[in-house]
Amino acid sequence: MKAVVIEKYGSPNSVLKMEERKKPIPKDDQVLVKVYASSVNYADRAYVLGKPFIIHMSHGFTKPKYPIPGMDFAGHVEAVGKDVKQFQPGDEVYGDNGDKDLGAYAEYISVPTNILSLKPKNLTFQEAAAVPQAAVVALQGLRDVGQIQSGQKVLINGASGGIGTFAVQIAKSFGVEVTGVCSTKKIDKIRSIGADHVIDYTKEDFTQKDERYDLVIDVVANKSVLDYTRVLADNGKYVSVAINWSSLFLGPLISMIGNKKSGTIISCT
Repeated sequence: MKAVVIEKYGSPNSVLKMEERKKPIPKDDQVLVKVYASSVNYADRAYVLGKPFIIHMSHGFTKPKYPIPGMDFAGHVEAVGKDVKQFQPGDEVYGDNGDKDLGAYAEYISVPTNILSLKPKNLTFQEAAAVPQAAVVALQGLRDVGQIQSGQKVLINGASGGIGTFAVQIAKSFGVEVTGVCSTKKIDKIRSIGADHVIDYTKEDFTQKDERYDLVIDVVANKSVLDYTRVLADNGKYVSVAINWSSLFLGPLISMIGNKKSGTIISCT
């Protein structure tokens, strides 16, 4: 089979190459999927670049641990191991192999059943492949860590990317007032997916405005956590879904500033 492979960290143009590799054989508890589509997330880029350095701690200290990158994918089941009962050849599926051994940038991938779901009929393979990582991170940030509640005011910093666009739509489904932060050219897009207000970061710094928010979702990690304390309401929460060293080390201190609380989840681990 054809696969994109990597042997060292670096610029994608210089370290990624196409090679012929053996088609994987599923183990007894695995499913072999013929890949029709795969997506590129921040975590995929970080794995190839080896940046931030924390990637080396989990995915290979001196060189990439897994020869075929790629986490999210969608395709159809080609074969199943003898212990697999919930899937069968021909099923249309999608999943995220980021917690296992990657491998989505290939014609075939063999994966455990617990990272697979049946693809909804109303989604194309391309659409389904874009869902697992970005949508789940957005949902975790809003619901599980942020504990979003109907009627709140929610700000999403980085609303126009993969995680951000899911976050805007998921937040609206909870019945909140959403403010999205993006660039000028993305304003119409963010309004079209449901944002009540849009702030153009090229013209305004939302941390200097008077508006206060019950929940702030930080997708781009381009400001200090302390900057966010200026826009948090009483009992407000800040949740980072990106690498931001100040959110990791200073974030817990926010809970000591009035009634403001913070939580942190990292999208690329």
